[in-house]
Amino acid sequence: MKITVAGLGYVGLSNAVLLARRHQITAIDISQERVEKVTAGKSPIIDPDIEAWLAQGGLSLTATTDSKTAYEGAELVIVATPTNYDTRTNRFDTSSVEAVIEEARHFAPDATVVIRSTIPVGFVSRIRAELGHEGVIFAPEFLREGRALHDNLHPSRIVVGDRGPRGEGFARLLAESAEDADVPVILTDPSEAEAIKLFANTYLAMRVAYFNELDSYALSHGMDSRQIIEGVSLDPRIGQHYNNPSFGYGGYCLPKDTRQLLANYEMVPQNLIQAIVDANATRKDFLADQIIARAPAVVGVHRLVMKAGSDNFRDSSIQGIMKRIKAKGIEVIVYEPALDDTEFFRSEVVRDLDSFKQRADLIVTNRLVPELADVRDKIFTRDLFGLD
Repeated sequence: MKITVAGLGYVGLSNAVLLARRHQITAIDISQERVEKVTAGKSPIIDPDIEAWLAQGGLSLTATTDSKTAYEGAELVIVATPTNYDTRTNRFDTSSVEAVIEEARHFAPDATVVIRSTIPVGFVSRIRAELGHEGVIFAPEFLREGRALHDNLHPSRIVVGDRGPRGEGFARLLAESAEDADVPVILTDPSEAEAIKLFANTYLAMRVAYFNELDSYALSHGMDSRQIIEGVSLDPRIGQHYNNPSFGYGGYCLPKDTRQLLANYEMVPQNLIQAIVDANATRKDFLADQIIARAPAVVGVHRLVMKAGSDNFRDSSIQGIMKRIKAKGIEVIVYEPALDDTEFFRSEVVRDLDSFKQRADLIVTNRLVPELADVRDKIFTRDLFGLD
């Protein structure tokens, strides 16, 4: 089958590599640099499995920036372009997804278009009505940055928002490409699939927010957060996962997805979803105040990325802490090897780790790492378990 994948980020590239073992894949991206890297067998993102598979070759995968080359003759088009949250409209910006759909309809009118980008509830129904065409479906992804190909090979579930032959065909395609047998497959209506994605991510955000607020309480009362969390989490109904405190839920997905779900509740009574969104800002305010109270002259921010094994720091929670500290006139320096620039939001980027440690009075880090062991007395973190 000839398949086109639009977007060479975590979702798009992992899908392209996954399917290129058995199918002819053409990937399209607006970034010439990403296209050149994939063409050279190199990954433009940090993901050990993707890097290994591209390096070893044997994949039927080409990459281009040209729409005609990418879409002509495609039987299936997978959309994995960004849907950033637009604060002006209080909705996802779905313009890139709609542009791909338009190009796919022009160059490959008979192709099934599968959206894997996160979209608002009701998006597919609207697009189908506007086009008068049922060939656009949604299949949410449940991938982790840095483990995207692994999660495609070992999926927790396959959800496709179409209960007809198109949905069955795409679900079968993913199941056949997975290394696990008997992966749960759920075929739903379009809006239900869209809701599954948003509610799943909002639940994860709620869990992060819950343990962060537990940690805020313990900090305020001079109590040991770890002891409380361990005791609470031993209840099998709660479990010992996703319970490590942080500076707030961050990264590309959770902040925007929770806000989009809240927007979808516009005409529906709710309290909890609003509280989940608000809790993130409250947590950052609280921890920034804790740092400011220590009166450091220079605060060092150690790594902007959200988790180990990732090069992505879009909307990372530590940036919220950083902005609040800077607003109080405290100098902030940044150590982030993934940055090529000399400044990040008007804060100096320090390349040398030893110099960074020496200059900072207090080092703020989302996760404890061995390279900071020699300056433990300078560290401010809420990492209690050494887990992402």
